[in-house]
Amino acid sequence: MKKLTLIILLILTTLSLQSCFFVAGAAAGAATVAVVYDHRKLENIVMDNNITHAAANKINANPHFKESHIEISCFNKIVLLTGQTSTPELRQEAEDIVHSIPKVNRIYNQIMIKAPTSSMTRASDTWITAKIKTQLLATKGMQSGTIKVVTENGTVYLMGIVSKEQADTAATIASQVSGVQRVMKIFQYK
Repeated sequence: MKKLTLIILLILTTLSLQSCFFVAGAAAGAATVAVVYDHRKLENIVMDNNITHAAANKINANPHFKESHIEISCFNKIVLLTGQTSTPELRQEAEDIVHSIPKVNRIYNQIMIKAPTSSMTRASDTWITAKIKTQLLATKGMQSGTIKVVTENGTVYLMGIVSKEQADTAATIASQVSGVQRVMKIFQYK
């Protein structure tokens, strides 16, 4: 029971940092189910959360990123950087900051060089993510808890440790959701 409570608190904390308050209730329920399918050890889940928080704290504390919108996602020590910044140098600086964090195995830097997206676009991205997670959860045989879904400006990034078949199924499900412009698979295969 303590382990489940810790995981739920961890997930709620992560959601609150991503400004997803209005889906927190549904996500907490789904997260409880998802934990059953997440084959990572609790220590790895905590490590991913620590990497995400360390990266966010360093980037948010850096005044160079005041006019940028950068999101950090981590699954199995693999970091995905998404968002927007004004120059290629800032894009590289964000990646360098993440490289300085211990235990990061790989970084996918998908930060775009352009003005930050609007709050309306971000809300739409959150809604797209929620719809995809719901579809994954409803798909028989899909171990949706092993898949992290990140949406940025209509592009969906899928992360996790899955079989090739599950990766293809997840990508197909994501591509059929209204508002999705592109699906990028960043999976580790079993």
